[in-house]
Amino acid sequence: MAVYSDILKELRRDKKLTQADMAKFFGIKQSMYSMYESGQRTMKIEMLIKLADILETSTDYILGRTAQQKPYPKR
Repeated sequence: MAVYSDILKELRRDKKLTQADMAKFFGIKQSMYSMYESGQRTMKIEMLIKLADILETSTDYILGRTAQQKPYPKR
């Protein structure tokens, strides 16, 4: 999914984080995180939610469902 992987890269770079930094957040290898960014693998919903929290955005933005980068208010 091109949009998904492009958005992941953009958000990570905006936060000045490396793929290795992201991998540490999730307790995975950098090569695994690289596969998410390249679109070779899809992540589980739990990981997607955590990623949105780390990158301070919404899951809908990461998935390309909205152009609104700011996260939704918490319940």
